[in-house]
Amino acid sequence: MRLFIAINFDENTKENLITVQNHLRKLGRGNFSRPENLHLTLAFLGEVSPERVAEICRIMDQITVPVLHISFDHVGRFKRDGGDIWWIGLAKNKTLLTLQKELAERLRAEGFPIENRSFSPHVTLARRVVLNEKQENIKILKEPFYTDVNKISLMLSHRIDGKLTYTEQYSVQSEI
Repeated sequence: MRLFIAINFDENTKENLITVQNHLRKLGRGNFSRPENLHLTLAFLGEVSPERVAEICRIMDQITVPVLHISFDHVGRFKRDGGDIWWIGLAKNKTLLTLQKELAERLRAEGFPIENRSFSPHVTLARRVVLNEKQENIKILKEPFYTDVNKISLMLSHRIDGKLTYTEQYSVQSEI
């Protein structure tokens, strides 16, 4: 099973993300993330045997999930041959960073191969993007937007009818 732990978004936030995607879409071509797949990865687990899922759920249950006030405030890209990966980034958020760090440390302590690199919170908008022409000072994000989230989810990445699909397997949320 290919698994990751993520923050999923409400419909209003997804609409805002799609608006940003559409601004990018006008500038070129690429493989745009499907609206239902837009998420913020907290920990990528990769291939995990089904027997270890209960262990992941137990680790998630040990985490106190806060209400997170997050702001999407910049767009960037990872340059790649054959097309870039474009993403929308979040403003610095100490509570989010603390949550991700605790989750990663607990997973690593139980032997899960979580990358030990700096967490850079972002949502992938599109892959293999090639712009129609060289763009300087592109204004894809017209203005920052905000959302509140209070849940983390264990997600299964799989293909259904040839389409990459993310299906929630388990979740933990804050007590509001």
